[in-house]
Amino acid sequence: MKKVFCIGELLIDFVAENQGKNLSIAKEFTKKAGGAPANVACAISKLEGKSIFVGCVGDDPFGNFLLNILEENNVDTSMAQKSEVFTTLAFVSIDDDGERDFVFSRGADKELKYDSSLKKDFKNNMVHFGAATAMLGGNLEEAYNRYFFDALTQDSFISFDPNYREDLWKHKEDAFIKKCMPFIQKSHLGKFSLEEAQLLSGKKDMDEACSFLHETGVVIIVVTLGKEGTLLSTKQFRKTIPSIEVSPVDTTGAGDAFIGCMLKQIAEHDSLETLLESETELSQIVSKANKAGAITTTNFGAIESLPTRNQLDY
Repeated sequence: MKKVFCIGELLIDFVAENQGKNLSIAKEFTKKAGGAPANVACAISKLEGKSIFVGCVGDDPFGNFLLNILEENNVDTSMAQKSEVFTTLAFVSIDDDGERDFVFSRGADKELKYDSSLKKDFKNNMVHFGAATAMLGGNLEEAYNRYFFDALTQDSFISFDPNYREDLWKHKEDAFIKKCMPFIQKSHLGKFSLEEAQLLSGKKDMDEACSFLHETGVVIIVVTLGKEGTLLSTKQFRKTIPSIEVSPVDTTGAGDAFIGCMLKQIAEHDSLETLLESETELSQIVSKANKAGAITTTNFGAIESLPTRNQLDY
């Protein structure tokens, strides 16, 4: 089984549960571990895959808490770093339908320094680029781009999730699109929300959007559509894979559970070419990933809500 390196932020989510979507009226918050790449790493390890987290936290109690959570979930944290800058925080409010509002207080995640020793470990393994904050500057953006180059030169399977956050990119959407394009050009797997697919392609129609993204370079496209399932697209076929019906209480981490489940299943394959030739097998991979994402919405907090292998009937 291939290893999956997940690069980006690990942070504290202070979650206001059942207090509406408006953060300004929330009064009580619960401390949770968060950060999209860290969630993906945990999703993989909880399904008995092999994940390595590459990111930075503060050398403080919150940073220690976060690394302990990853280790408890069998994620390899040997490449994680600590900084004198305080651990990154996110304040999250959740309404009755599980929808969220975010405010970031950015800290140590941006301090990740590039480590050239990782390059050799990427060889014939998988690298997932899914950080919401990695395009925002700091050492993290430089490290992110250098690891991307390393992944290209080491024949890694490359996965990209833009993790667009409107509040972080308001009035700077063009810059976001420009920074994402190199990853879309070279990724084997691109995971997008409907909003992201439309923004990055400039197309409202999903057939047109997928065609544009394939022409740009990405090989396998998955567009998550919530309860409607997932649009799966390759150059050979395009179809919507249904999800399972659940009653969501918190959608945090659903997309991370989805892509983590996909990556774990792909890690078990020897050949991308062989996988691409099988519409049936690729559809089954997405169907199982849909289930992982749906299960994650049925509880509060991303990491503790991620399904285990037994829950997905392996």
